[in-house]
Amino acid sequence: MPIAFAPSNTEMTVRKISAEDKVRRHLQELGITVGGKITLLSSVSGNVIVLVKEGRLCLDKTLAGRILVS
Repeated sequence: MPIAFAPSNTEMTVRKISAEDKVRRHLQELGITVGGKITLLSSVSGNVIVLVKEGRLCLDKTLAGRILVS
């Protein structure tokens, strides 16, 4: 499921990032990697705030829809 539909405040595992290589590398630099842990803190109209490692990131709905978690 996309991260925007994940349950709030529950640590999930990133299963797939459906984006081109440039975007995928940028997300890796931010700490979002396949197999890594991510927690949804807030979701409003598809835009999300996530906790990755010990930092918070804001992702727009297009990018959040490309990050699949379980």
